[in-house]
Amino acid sequence: MPRPVLIAPSILAADFSRLGEEVRAIDEAGCDWVHVDVMDGHFVPNISFGAIAVEAVRPVTKKVLDVHLMIAPCDPYLEQFAKAGADIITVHAEAGPHLDRSLQAIRDLGKKAGVSLNPGTPESVLDYVLDRLDLILVMSVNPGFGGQAFIPAVADKVRRIKAMIGDRNIDLEVDGGMTPQTAPLMAAAGANVFVAGSAVYTGEGVAGYRSNITAIRDAAEAAQKD
Repeated sequence: MPRPVLIAPSILAADFSRLGEEVRAIDEAGCDWVHVDVMDGHFVPNISFGAIAVEAVRPVTKKVLDVHLMIAPCDPYLEQFAKAGADIITVHAEAGPHLDRSLQAIRDLGKKAGVSLNPGTPESVLDYVLDRLDLILVMSVNPGFGGQAFIPAVADKVRRIKAMIGDRNIDLEVDGGMTPQTAPLMAAAGANVFVAGSAVYTGEGVAGYRSNITAIRDAAEAAQKD
């Protein structure tokens, strides 16, 4: 039986001048997780925000804060994000030499541990850390900017990773270009968590966000049943 479809809007696409209101709006609109893209201008060619932003939005929602660290090195900052209120902390396999150590550190902080793979990174990097994981995040665009075009070839990688997961209690998330048209491809391949930025925040307020979240969820769920 497939895992439940979860929609995780990325606040990178929100109006930063009204960040608290935007998080409340996606919460009310029915999101499952709130995805926080942390970028350092070094590991990826953009700078977004840090632990202080996580701390600021934590009181605004009780939904899962899904914090995606696109930073290198990541280990020195794990405790900051844990204390700020992250529920899941995801690090990139490419961001440091000691992935197993990073994942152990996240779990030692009492948080769920995730690993993210860039489009060009093979899934074989997961071979010896699967039992450390609560989440695998597959990038379907190159990280660093919102609004990029979806890379279709990632579907095959998602399918292979789903087979690697087997019956382990691991969510499989996809980030990049997720829309009602692309999410079904990833759902059919085995993904169950969908990060959407522009596709959610192009709506107007709670009603618009709800419509966009529902459209992605319905499309993904239909693909799971096929």
